[in-house]
Amino acid sequence: MISVIGVAIGTMALVIVLSAFNGLNELIGAHFGSFDPDLKILPTKGKTFIPDSTFEKIRKMENVVFFSEILEENALLKYGNRQRPAIIKGVDEEFTLMTGIDTMMVEGQFVLNSGKHQFAVLGYGVALDLGVGLTFTDYIKFYVPKRNAKLGHNPMDAFSTEYLYPSGYFTIQQDFDSQYVLVPLDFARKLFDYTNELSAIELSIRNQDEVEDIKEEIQTLLGDDFQVKNRFELHDVLFKMMQSEKMAVFFILAFILVIASFNVIGSLTMLILDKKKDIATLRSMGAEEKTIQKIFLLEGWLISLSGAAIGVVFGLIICFLQMKFGLVSISSNGAFIMDSYPVDVHFTDIFIIFTTVVTIGYAASRYPVRYITKRFLQFN
Repeated sequence: MISVIGVAIGTMALVIVLSAFNGLNELIGAHFGSFDPDLKILPTKGKTFIPDSTFEKIRKMENVVFFSEILEENALLKYGNRQRPAIIKGVDEEFTLMTGIDTMMVEGQFVLNSGKHQFAVLGYGVALDLGVGLTFTDYIKFYVPKRNAKLGHNPMDAFSTEYLYPSGYFTIQQDFDSQYVLVPLDFARKLFDYTNELSAIELSIRNQDEVEDIKEEIQTLLGDDFQVKNRFELHDVLFKMMQSEKMAVFFILAFILVIASFNVIGSLTMLILDKKKDIATLRSMGAEEKTIQKIFLLEGWLISLSGAAIGVVFGLIICFLQMKFGLVSISSNGAFIMDSYPVDVHFTDIFIIFTTVVTIGYAASRYPVRYITKRFLQFN
């Protein structure tokens, strides 16, 4: 029973920790998905490109729901006496429909064009740094170096300057909130002195299961001059880091299970010592060496199977209780995007955990069964 409990605790820990990693992965992916598209087309060389007829074919593809044109550049923002750099993202009307960002406003409204007037929608972090207030009548100044400017007596002549009033703030994820300001696409072109250039095209795909197939199809159409990235490839460093951390934790806990399996070795060793007379009786009745070894090997395997099954069941129960009731909280002051640790159970992980535990248990049973029984059989 002690051996079973040891294996069960290790198995339960694997189920809970890997499910917590899955939950964090899904949470970050969902928040990135609020701002990032399913697919993003970027130029291989340079920062901008002029779309040709090939992009019209992409726009008309059956599985492409939204086709949003993007112009993205850095600029210096000034509001009152405060200033800071930010990423200016010029977007069209389809961007709002594609991302649903209008549902993530914390103050004000998501309005970029309102008849005769244009507005800017700021990330909450940018608005906080600049001290932007929606009840004031002051506007935001945008400063961008002119592309063909020459150095003169007045340094300000080398900058293009435009103005917009803020209409609201959005909050998605800290990386976005502290960097981005959304503006109308034609305003961005005017600010950065472009005519028809774009820096990217963002796509929303109807069937998520076909994203990779559509990505390959679009990449074939565009050739080597463009690269098509999915949502995870846009943040590949972050997701690869999380995957590496998950694998590292898995191997650490698996190693702890190996140590816990020494209980199985000890249990079987004591069992063989205790059943020495029974081994002799079985031999006298005609039992072969392999038959006796199979009996004790089955005993060791039952310990691992029982521990793995109990650990998986209790691990799943704790995970589902966490998902339902949020037993383990992160913070009580609302400083985080969630009040409790996110958990997401992947049954592929459960299968891998169960297989790993049973394999470790089998390997742990082989030593005492093979060597100790052989030793005693030689004396009888």
